[in-house]
Amino acid sequence: MHTDPVFYRFLGNKSFSHEDVWRRLLSQLGHWAMLGYGSWAIEEKATGHYLGSVGFFDFQRDLTPSLSGTPEAGWVLTPRVHGRGYASQALQAALDWADAHLRAERITCLIDPDNVASLRLAGKFGFQEFARTTYQEGPIVLLERPR
Repeated sequence: MHTDPVFYRFLGNKSFSHEDVWRRLLSQLGHWAMLGYGSWAIEEKATGHYLGSVGFFDFQRDLTPSLSGTPEAGWVLTPRVHGRGYASQALQAALDWADAHLRAERITCLIDPDNVASLRLAGKFGFQEFARTTYQEGPIVLLERPR
């Protein structure tokens, strides 16, 4: 479990309990079983250390406009590897997989407006802002990548 508070800044600003981690794991497996897509772990080849995850989700979020029914891209990496290209490599691999396996007309994502690095990464891969709204009492940017 991560103890670095920076890791959680854009994930609700709190660490996850054992129960939270278990629920997230079950959610990930459920995505694959029910929707045919989900997430992958990002591992450092040289050390085998877990660095984060990347993938696609449909969390049925309570927001307007709705993202439900579209694969929602998401990624998170431990801060100690930020700026080293891991996120770009992981997102490229995930989008290559999506292009080969998903029939969706678009892929969406939501990003905290203060998360400049993720907004930059999304833009690098063709995601374009289509709305700004509120999610869980905070501002959020909605982006889409037409296919």
